[in-house]
Amino acid sequence: MNASWQGLLESIGECRRCRLCETRTHVVPGEGDPNARLMFIGEGPGRDEDQQGRPFVGASGQLLDRMIHALGMERTDVYIANVVKCRPPMNRNPEPDEAEACMDYLRQQFVLVRPRVIVLLGKVAYRYVLKQDAPISAARGQWVERKGVWFMPTYHPSALLRDPSKKREAWEDLKAARQKLVELEG
Repeated sequence: MNASWQGLLESIGECRRCRLCETRTHVVPGEGDPNARLMFIGEGPGRDEDQQGRPFVGASGQLLDRMIHALGMERTDVYIANVVKCRPPMNRNPEPDEAEACMDYLRQQFVLVRPRVIVLLGKVAYRYVLKQDAPISAARGQWVERKGVWFMPTYHPSALLRDPSKKREAWEDLKAARQKLVELEG
């Protein structure tokens, strides 16, 4: 395991662990405050993210930015990452072997950031991070605690763009995450 951000970013940049490296334009390691208490994890980069090498920069990212801002925070106050660091072709969900190939990178990010609360954006992040397979509609809003870290599954911003009726539930989940952070930071 890399002990530094520099080593981790170099490893991700050179990664050839799965077939996703064959079609990527840029790796998308993640970004934000390296000491953030709140972390967001999505599934993987889309077209815009692959072009820019940054997570959540397309329409979904713009919505996520507005949601973070509504919490009284900025994107630079949190850490944002994805399960996989390269864009799956045609924006499909990552295959299990692709997700597994990147999990060590996500674990290293987690160790370096040391967040207290993690918001899992969508079913893919929920499935691979917590090893659960319930529908996100059933899992969202339910806290999961692992080794002193609190996980809140909620809808992915792209799901909110497709179905705006889910925005209220997602907003409640984010407010709960902010409140949990306040309680933990005491």
